[in-house]
Amino acid sequence: MANFSVADGFCPSVKNILVLDSEGKRVAVRYYSDDWPTNGAKFAFEKSVFIKTLKTNARMEADIALLDNNIVIYKFVQDLHFFVTGSIEENELLLCSVLQGFFDAVTLLLRNNVDKREALENLDLIFLCLDEIVDRGIVLETDASVIAGKVAVHNMDGDSPLAEQTLSQALATAREHLTRSLLK
Repeated sequence: MANFSVADGFCPSVKNILVLDSEGKRVAVRYYSDDWPTNGAKFAFEKSVFIKTLKTNARMEADIALLDNNIVIYKFVQDLHFFVTGSIEENELLLCSVLQGFFDAVTLLLRNNVDKREALENLDLIFLCLDEIVDRGIVLETDASVIAGKVAVHNMDGDSPLAEQTLSQALATAREHLTRSLLK
């Protein structure tokens, strides 16, 4: 069996995923590429992405921009700006599906209340989403319901009362209890 790497071009990959606020400041970011080796380079890239896309209207659907030989797919919702960056050779539709999967998973987990305050209060869920979508730059999953389900299972506290759990958490808890009772 042949070993394929991201460099071979066989694995869909992203360079970074950014969530910035309406002033261009970080809310949640993950870099998967060494294209920006220092924090200063990362901040500079974030600023240039924000400035380049600021005057566009990407509220209803994702939009695309070319910046520094990178493809940037982006979408704005209330006071949050979502970005996915890939190499110039990467498939734009794949990058768009990563962005949409991430955005939809965040929307599900934040119960349709996607704004900066809610995102900051649930930053752990957002980072878990990023971990479920991309690993070291390689795209693992783009289906929002699968991503949100995995994040809910990771985030679930089995000791919390059923009334305080989300539906997916409650189902996972019920499944766990059923499994335990069958194994006894």
